[in-house]
Amino acid sequence: MKQDFTKNFIKGKIGEIIFDQMFREEGRFTVIPFGYDRTLPELAQYAKEAEYQQVIDNIRSAPDFAIVSKDKKQVFLIEVKYRSRIDMEELKEVAQKIEEKWHLVWMFVCTPEKFYFNRTNIITEKDMLYSLSESWICKENQEKYLKLLNEFINQKQ
Repeated sequence: MKQDFTKNFIKGKIGEIIFDQMFREEGRFTVIPFGYDRTLPELAQYAKEAEYQQVIDNIRSAPDFAIVSKDKKQVFLIEVKYRSRIDMEELKEVAQKIEEKWHLVWMFVCTPEKFYFNRTNIITEKDMLYSLSESWICKENQEKYLKLLNEFINQKQ
């Protein structure tokens, strides 16, 4: 069981790296790591303390990245997920939890077949997941990073 957790954790980190590098390479956004595990890892030691629990729970739910447009007029909070297959009910639950604490969040989902990218409220309200548009990342970069994702995910142990 612990090995499954570790494999899934590593796949999730690969998804985050793919997102980070792909958006950096596109060059239209500044990519800022934003999640709990990157910005406040030292808080983890207080996770069991009752008086800190609510604060830590709020921070733990923070999206993984913020991206800022080069003209500094737009900021997007992004939650990144890797999924070997799409389970809309499970993604709706994830989106709903994010929406409860963080509004205006986008979800980037990596799968072996393609990338998906849309607002969490679209997922919860309309039960929809949209392919990553070329208006965000050009087709060539999407293909390149999808191939790279699959090279890492599909390596034999």
